Amino acid sequence: MATPLEYSLRLLSNLSESAIAERLQLRDTIQQLVYKGTREGARVGKTFQRRFKDIQNLVPGQTLQKQTSSPSSLFDLNPTEEQQMLQEMLKSFATDVMRPHAEESEKQGRPSKDYFHQLQELGLPLLAIPEALGGAGQHRTPLTSALLAESLSYGDMGLALASLSTLGFINAVTEYGSLEQQGRYLPALAKDEPLYASLALMEPKLRFTTDHMATIATPTGQGFLLKGEKNLVVLHDLADVFLVFAECPGHGPRAFFVEANTPGVHLEAESTMGLQNAALGRLRFQDVALPKDALLGEGNPYHHPSLVDLSKIGLCALAVGPCRAILEYVIDYCNARVAFGEPISHKQAVAFMIAEMAIELEGMQLLTLRAASRAEQGLDFHKEAYLAHIQCIDKGMQIGTNGVQLLGGAGFVCDHPIERWYRQIRAIGVLQGSLPV
Repeated sequence: MATPLEYSLRLLSNLSESAIAERLQLRDTIQQLVYKGTREGARVGKTFQRRFKDIQNLVPGQTLQKQTSSPSSLFDLNPTEEQQMLQEMLKSFATDVMRPHAEESEKQGRPSKDYFHQLQELGLPLLAIPEALGGAGQHRTPLTSALLAESLSYGDMGLALASLSTLGFINAVTEYGSLEQQGRYLPALAKDEPLYASLALMEPKLRFTTDHMATIATPTGQGFLLKGEKNLVVLHDLADVFLVFAECPGHGPRAFFVEANTPGVHLEAESTMGLQNAALGRLRFQDVALPKDALLGEGNPYHHPSLVDLSKIGLCALAVGPCRAILEYVIDYCNARVAFGEPISHKQAVAFMIAEMAIELEGMQLLTLRAASRAEQGLDFHKEAYLAHIQCIDKGMQIGTNGVQLLGGAGFVCDHPIERWYRQIRAIGVLQGSLPV
């Protein structure tokens, strides 16, 4: 079974041989990272050999489980070496591939086939799928998933949401799905021509809450009868399978596998303020008959609040990326914009505003990583996820607003990406259940 370091090296080696590495002029950099990682692997090899006996008693057939490091009161902000390698690779992808695609994909209302092809070369779903099921994963790592979301959303939040929709589905299935369900869906998502998947939690009703839904899955003799409507579903007309959350009488909210071609499932595009390139839309379910094994986990325990909290962490990570992009953009703009004989960044009012944006951004990232870290350690993380979500909703909008304001009239027009990032950040306050880490 591949370790995280081995997976990173394999991913980077494959990427160095791809056309995208040549196009982005990353081949030499990636090969240097592979060399450095190989040298590090040799250094720790003896340590792994000494501890090999500790893992010989694992139960055969186990699938991906959450990585549970020893709970600690210490909070280390430094990513591991393999996480750093992935972040550097994804940041290059975000700036060199995602940003050039962002404007046109927003006009088209979906990512292009060319973008999906380049995304597939990264092999991100393999990171979350167990090796036994066609992937290269060893542990469920919410912290790594959060870092991936942050790195990709630095390029464009809408494209990041579309890119990671399938990964969110995989995380939910590996966390709560039965062995049979994991074997049914995960290998198909690891293929060279994979399926696309999405989660459907939001509903178009006043004062919607995630703990009580209008969509109903009524038990029948053969399974369940699904009725209701979901909105703001990512890749609504591109996904092959959905994980739909519905109220199950007597059991509360549960999740159900619903394939897009199931009779009674109707798709409808949705016009939104931002995130148009995530292909958001509605799903309507008119007496959709589902088999018994469509219930996520079947007889396994399922904890709906935890999945919602994991999704909040994913959304917070998505918010950090564009906020960092806004901060960097306004710093460059204010340093270059000259008024009254000097850059406007020399004005205290401007400098203080930029400094405040940087402080709030660090707070957003800190709370998000803290919540993800506790989830990874197997500790309770409900409070941390809530605090991170509130911080990102409030301060994310503040950073976006100040970014537009610092550009003056230029921030209002579409010549600069600030207005798009501002509209996308607004979704953090209304979008839930799309990306559990």
